[in-house]
Amino acid sequence: MIEAVLVLVLAVALGRPLGRYLAGVMRGDRSRLDTVFVPVERIVYKALGTSPGRGMSWRGYAKAFLLSNLALGAVVWVMFMTQAWLPLNPDGIANMRWDTALHTMVSFLTNTNQQHYSGQAELSYLSQGVAIVGLQVVAPMMGLALVVATLRGLFGGREAMAARREIGARPASAAARMDERAPRDLGNFWVDVTRATLRFMLPLCLLWSVLLASQGVPATLQGGPTVVPIDASAGMAGQKIPLGPVAPMVAAKQLGTNGGGWYGPNSSVPLENPTPLSNLLETLALVLIPVSLTFMAGAFTGRRSLTALVFGCMLVMSLASAGTAIWSEGHSVTSADPALMEGKEVRFGADASALWGALTTQTSNGSVNSMHDSLAPLTGGVAITNMLINAIWGGVGCGLQQFLVYLLLSVFLAGLMTGRTPELFGRKIEAPEVRLLALLILLQPLVLLGFTAVTVAVPGLAGNSNPGFHGISQVFYEYTSAFANNGSGFEGLGDATPWWNLTCVLLLVLGRYPALIVPLAVAGLMARKRVAPEGSGTLQVETPTFALTLIAVVVLLTVLQFMPVLVLGPIAEHLALVGMPAAGL
Repeated sequence: MIEAVLVLVLAVALGRPLGRYLAGVMRGDRSRLDTVFVPVERIVYKALGTSPGRGMSWRGYAKAFLLSNLALGAVVWVMFMTQAWLPLNPDGIANMRWDTALHTMVSFLTNTNQQHYSGQAELSYLSQGVAIVGLQVVAPMMGLALVVATLRGLFGGREAMAARREIGARPASAAARMDERAPRDLGNFWVDVTRATLRFMLPLCLLWSVLLASQGVPATLQGGPTVVPIDASAGMAGQKIPLGPVAPMVAAKQLGTNGGGWYGPNSSVPLENPTPLSNLLETLALVLIPVSLTFMAGAFTGRRSLTALVFGCMLVMSLASAGTAIWSEGHSVTSADPALMEGKEVRFGADASALWGALTTQTSNGSVNSMHDSLAPLTGGVAITNMLINAIWGGVGCGLQQFLVYLLLSVFLAGLMTGRTPELFGRKIEAPEVRLLALLILLQPLVLLGFTAVTVAVPGLAGNSNPGFHGISQVFYEYTSAFANNGSGFEGLGDATPWWNLTCVLLLVLGRYPALIVPLAVAGLMARKRVAPEGSGTLQVETPTFALTLIAVVVLLTVLQFMPVLVLGPIAEHLALVGMPAAGL
């Protein structure tokens, strides 16, 4: 419990200045660091054929995002399938099978890092250090760029936001006239990603890498040593200890809400997470950037009360989730069941493992310091629920983007219930925007429940280790993790098969791109609308009453519509463990 409080305090204490700094970076404010970064940025802009002053519509922004992902994906996919013939492969790792390589590429490209392979045995140093870590740095910054562009659109575009900052305390009518004259561009995708990567993500990763290396996390390009096992009955003359540049990858995976570990068991491996301090650093990194983005939102838009709304809602949901997980894992009637100790990491204790499990699914991180397949049933249910919501902190950019979806829908529903025209920040929410948002909300249950039903119904597809209630949870968790771009899993699945690889690729794509592009399109549509000055009849969204309304909408749109599968999975398993007649469900 002490660690949970410490992580929260540190996340807020560090997240506030980081958020304000990031807001300045994304606005393009002048900084003392310009002498360091501007020359590098100019080289990047020249190579990309762009300039900071060139704006994009929402369609141009989305096109640049998709084309960059397509180009990066093709290069990485080829690298995985040819790594045996490429340099930096001292352990002689073979080429990846095409479907596993495709799944791995899409998984890391979508900031998911779902692993159907064991990194230390199936990827070379080049694949891990260049392809994997490269995507772990760039992919979250692309998500950040999309949410920044969406915020610009909701406030009328880049020039309109700059104009409002310049006029300061002028009358609202003057602000409205300047807003009408301003172009409606949402910024430049290439510039946003470049600035965020160079000025924000890379320095943080460097700092965390040094801190983790100081705790004993490997950071080397040499091949791992071969040692003689202590237990002679193991029948092995020697065992290869896989090493590599682990610390930089762990830093990127934690800070960027990525999650894919260098080693198959992830941060439960002592080499990847050797000490209590390293565990604290990695747990803090899970939420540091997502928390800082809540402070960035208010500073970037000039509405400080927006930070209070976003941070307050996310904090309430986070505390409820983490508290339930810690109680279930360490203090409930099932916590002492010997069957639940299989696969647990005992170095840090149940509370620290439950806190990590809650935070890694509240964000779209997915890294683990204990095996989620061995969590108490209700803890597993909490993890699934976190991923279904996907906006309790959420991934870098993606979490705030999903929160904006809930915000827009809540404003629309509240407007209908109170008889007011739904407006957000002075711009009306009308039928075209609501249709796009409804499509996004309906997509989740259709694909998750559909693929879970097919996989469970057809013998041999699931490859799960538990045919009962837990078996349903295993299958549903895997698809939920893919769609939420989380990456964690109930690892009782034989998931390195063409069926799992290809179906998860589809869910990875459907969970990433519509969730980022649809809100961007909505913001682009709203940016073209005239802004109406706020008056006594305007719905005030930055209030405790509306915050409770928003949380209720989140629960209705996510938890309740998936209640049947939650009852058949983790809830039924919990009842069976405590001796209640769950078989009658």
